[in-house]
Amino acid sequence: MNPTTSLLTSSPTVLARHCLISKPLRPTISIFCGASSGKSPIHLEAARALAFTLHKHRIKLVYGGGTSGLMGEIARTLVSLSGPAAVHGIIPAPLLRYKQRMDKADVPNETIYGRTTIVKDMHSRKRLMVEAAVSGGPGSGFIALPGGYGTLEELMEVVTWNQLGIHNRGIVVLNVEGYWNGLIKWIATGVDAGFVNEKNQKIITEAADGEAAIDALKKYQACEGRFNLQWTEKEV
Repeated sequence: MNPTTSLLTSSPTVLARHCLISKPLRPTISIFCGASSGKSPIHLEAARALAFTLHKHRIKLVYGGGTSGLMGEIARTLVSLSGPAAVHGIIPAPLLRYKQRMDKADVPNETIYGRTTIVKDMHSRKRLMVEAAVSGGPGSGFIALPGGYGTLEELMEVVTWNQLGIHNRGIVVLNVEGYWNGLIKWIATGVDAGFVNEKNQKIITEAADGEAAIDALKKYQACEGRFNLQWTEKEV
């Protein structure tokens, strides 16, 4: 059995601080993507290419902990290039059991997929992915590859958290074969209809490839329309 960090019984405070115990100097990017490969081979190619870009720039990857589809492809590729320490998968125990039909104590092979943290629920997973990106070095943030409902939900939550001032990291969609064109059009429609503040339209940045995505995160500047809210905890 491979080493893992189990947070199933941790308190919310422990969960929130888990990825802040030691702040890495290297950038950390949390990537949202599908557990499926998609019908076009270009999606897997894009995941592999992004892994090569992360390796080139010495960037750490945090992802949803799956071993199939785009998730597995980017994790395997980066581990093969940068080693297991460069990859951290975070997955809820029920999803691990469902996806891989394993007992909760069994985790993906660390030498192939990097370190795996098992959490109790989806919110804990997303919170830790945000914590990891925010505690990384300059250029850290979020990238969304193509995916399904879960990928879109994760993406939009970090967008909302950015707008609310909960975090201040950049968010990029890697627009493989125009996959995110509908979302980009929806944002523009929301601005035109008065439901999205025009000053927050660029919370999400579009990129055509990995290099452009990394560059966008390095150059990210907070939008003027972000809410100036006071939260009970420090900005994560």
